Amino acid sequence: MRVHICAVGRLRAGPERALIDDYLSRFERTGRALGLGPVCVHEVEDRKGGGMEAEAALLGRAVPAGALRVVLDERGRAMSSPDFADLLARWRDGGRQDVAFLIGGADGLAPGLRDGADLALSFGAMVWPHMLARVMLAEQLYRAASILAGAPYHRA
Repeated sequence: MRVHICAVGRLRAGPERALIDDYLSRFERTGRALGLGPVCVHEVEDRKGGGMEAEAALLGRAVPAGALRVVLDERGRAMSSPDFADLLARWRDGGRQDVAFLIGGADGLAPGLRDGADLALSFGAMVWPHMLARVMLAEQLYRAASILAGAPYHRA
């Protein structure tokens, strides 16, 4: 199952980029044997200043046709890492070929995009900067693959 991270903003070199690259390469190594991956990162930028609606249109175009859409939103469903791993496995085992995780910009996601998602996922009630949300998603993808592989990374 291919994983797509569709995010507003371009991530430049720095600590966030290093963390994301590390976790995504770990995910791809661990997930390959499990039928998870590869990961494609689609970055979009609204250069015309159209706000959340313009960003939503760009994000919508970045999502592959037929992909399951998961938005990252503080109002979404919170779940444990093992539950997230089980969810990925169910999608994979159910024949899903693509899952797209959508991360909004500084103002979040447009309500229409959020409402049209298959799942809204929360990393907690706190609001996280969109660049850190990418890091957290990359780590949770790797953690999920590790859980499914029976590796000792997750120690809950």
